[in-house]
Amino acid sequence: MATSTGTGRMRALVSRRSFLTAAAGAALAAPAIMRHSRAYAETPKLRIGHVSPRTGPLAGFAEADDHILAGISKAYSGGIDNNGRAWAIEIVSKDSQSNPNRAAEVASELILKEEVDIIVAASTPDTVNPVSDQAEVNGTPCITTDCPWQPYFFGRNGNPDTGFRSTYHFFWGLEDVIASFLALWQHEGVARKVGGLFPNDADGNAWGDAERGFPKPLGEAGFTLTDPGRYQPMTDDFTAQISAFKAAGAEIVTGNMIPPDFAGFWSQAGQQGFRPKIVTIGKALLFPSVIESLGERGVGLSSEIWWTPNHPFKSSLTDESARQLAESYTAATGRPWTQPIGFKHALFEVAADVIRRAEDLEDPEAIVEAIRATSLNTIVGPVDWSKGPVKNVTKTPLVAGQWQKQGGRVDLVVTTNANAPQIPVGGEFVLLA
Repeated sequence: MATSTGTGRMRALVSRRSFLTAAAGAALAAPAIMRHSRAYAETPKLRIGHVSPRTGPLAGFAEADDHILAGISKAYSGGIDNNGRAWAIEIVSKDSQSNPNRAAEVASELILKEEVDIIVAASTPDTVNPVSDQAEVNGTPCITTDCPWQPYFFGRNGNPDTGFRSTYHFFWGLEDVIASFLALWQHEGVARKVGGLFPNDADGNAWGDAERGFPKPLGEAGFTLTDPGRYQPMTDDFTAQISAFKAAGAEIVTGNMIPPDFAGFWSQAGQQGFRPKIVTIGKALLFPSVIESLGERGVGLSSEIWWTPNHPFKSSLTDESARQLAESYTAATGRPWTQPIGFKHALFEVAADVIRRAEDLEDPEAIVEAIRATSLNTIVGPVDWSKGPVKNVTKTPLVAGQWQKQGGRVDLVVTTNANAPQIPVGGEFVLLA
């Protein structure tokens, strides 16, 4: 009896994947029995793990999660056909709490305890990178988005010649955001002097990197960048940065910040008499909730724009247009649309397409091969990993714009589409001062 109990405990603790790796000899028969039982069950089931920052300073990225996951679950409710057989799909979602360590922890739980077949994640390197690293270590098929590709790829020590084994990413890159910002800043009467706000985190270090980030292309375009150095996220004093910008005569401010940091900087800038003509900040200024919290001082701020209701794409999963998806969120929640809506939805579009095409859903390598072969038109644009720019990465279009008052409310308006002309412009840029 003692031997039987010990064996049962061992089986409960060892995950399917670690068992497949460790088992030898006669034990190899067990996976065959397991594969047979699931593959020939009346309704076989596939599990998708999902990680995003539901709480913490990055929670704006996950504001629409409940609505999107409800819509995806409905779309998946009839199962997904693979090789003539419908597979039931279960989504297991966990909160990274905006913490990289927590993101790694919950990813490990999803892979080793929940035994998900595919894992997806979104929202900045703080979530995407640790989840991808856990997936790579365990050979789990992984699809991610909502993070510029350089912090994702090089932040994980990616080698362009070899890439990664099981982890794939779709989003735009620093070259795209830099080009979009430069297009936004082409105004007479604005000094080409830029103040840079780059935090000491994966995004900030990538954006401020001398070779891959902003400094080199801004210099080549005739702009002078004042970079006071990396600040610690969640700092409460930006006096040194503001003083440096004032001394340099900076009339443009750019960078990549979390919302609480930008709110602190912008309040102190006003108190200290620093009034730039253009403020274009990545990450912090993406969300209506942040602009609302800033009141009138939020009007006229600008940022990159990944996705809007006016993007000319539709869902491969539900056939909804970008506008229909955005309006369904607003109708259900009473909240304005937010950019991550499209990319969260697209994650599950890609997952569904992969599930349909994989030769063997019991084989992680077959799922990875299906990811690698993806060529899909989604609600955020084409996703096709054969097109680079490096292995395991494919790019989506990017534009830029400004928060403007329109029809009695403040909305994010595309004011330049120089690098993605298929995205319509909605208005002209207006200087702050």
